[in-house]
Amino acid sequence: MWVGSVGTTANKLRHWIKELKLEEGGVRLDINERAELDRLRRKNKPLRMEREILKKASAFFAK
Repeated sequence: MWVGSVGTTANKLRHWIKELKLEEGGVRLDINERAELDRLRRKNKPLRMEREILKKASAFFAK
């Protein structure tokens, strides 16, 4: 089912609405902010893994 003059389907429109609702605090980020957020998330992932490894090592050696 096509939605008006937008040239998209109702499912795609629902998907876009869902994405908007999931955005940080309901605030839509511009392309530069989104890129920065993605970059920081990628950078943060290995740091979280390293922290978990150090926590486990610390618990192991504390025994």
